[in-house]
Amino acid sequence: MLALAVPAVLVPASTASAAPATGAVDKATVASFGRAADTLLTERTSALLDSVKTPRIATQLDRKVRLAAAAAKSEQAGLTTLQARKKRLAGLHEAYTKADVQVAVDGARSAGGRAVVRLTETTTLTYKKVRGDEPVTTGFKARHEARFTARPGGTWELTALTTDDDGPIAVNDPTVRKRVASLGPTPSAPRASTAWTSQSVPKRAKAGVDYAAMAAYTEKYWRNYNPSYRKFNEAGGDCTNFLSQALQAGGWKPETGSADDYRKWWYGSSGQSDSWVGVNEWSWYALNSKRVTSLANVYQLEVGDVMQMDFDGDGSKDHSMMVTYRSRYGLPYLTYHSTNTYRKSVASIIASYPDAVYYAYRT
Repeated sequence: MLALAVPAVLVPASTASAAPATGAVDKATVASFGRAADTLLTERTSALLDSVKTPRIATQLDRKVRLAAAAAKSEQAGLTTLQARKKRLAGLHEAYTKADVQVAVDGARSAGGRAVVRLTETTTLTYKKVRGDEPVTTGFKARHEARFTARPGGTWELTALTTDDDGPIAVNDPTVRKRVASLGPTPSAPRASTAWTSQSVPKRAKAGVDYAAMAAYTEKYWRNYNPSYRKFNEAGGDCTNFLSQALQAGGWKPETGSADDYRKWWYGSSGQSDSWVGVNEWSWYALNSKRVTSLANVYQLEVGDVMQMDFDGDGSKDHSMMVTYRSRYGLPYLTYHSTNTYRKSVASIIASYPDAVYYAYRT
């Protein structure tokens, strides 16, 4: 469902009080762009639902907007990717029964018969009760850029819809990152297995550390950011900054010093340590400080623990996430920033990135 909030859309003066000419963009046209993106994202999402056996991508997305031929071919191939992901999820005992997709138009610009529209997708998926102890829902917010080309008669074609986020792809994103040749194991942190195991590693309480508070903070601010902290979405991603906030909320005390000294971890009014915001630097700090230990398997993660990923296996970690819920069956669920996401299962992450390298930390 479209939520239209269009700031500062430039409308040519000649079209302000008349029907728009070919290639002109007024608020009604921007609304059509938003509805078209909403339709496409909803159809992508439906490919993951348990009740949908044969998903499809419509070519007519809105009265004024069609899907360009090349984009339609790409989206159809994307459905194959999403169906394979759905099958992997089923093998990991996860499924979704319904979805609610909301799309907001954040802004648009146009020139020469082309338009670029910025969008925010907010999607909530309902977990099917496969094991019986799943959370009710998982959700995420994803930023997109949609590109349109004018056609005769005041119609448009959607030529591309791409994500602007740095973290793991949303579960309904058919994008597949190609794995590159490994440069060798990442220093300090051993890789964690992704093979299912029921062998748990009991978590012992630590003085001054509150794991429930870490999870509560993460689930409070996954969608609406804490204004007391700076955001780093435009500077490589906010995932580790958000993780550090949660750890501090749960009792981790800062260690001040030089910002580039990975043995230090702190946040201040005018700066922060590299380990506060950097994925690799956080790992180095956390292990060196003995505040964490490594787990052998990602399914051993519990509430307040941390999982990191190396998407393409190049030896450099790319993303940090916190476990905020663990089912009785033993499945951890992650909440994080950069593709802001609520309670996404470890199984779902692995299904989307079966060739990634994973790291698991007991906090």
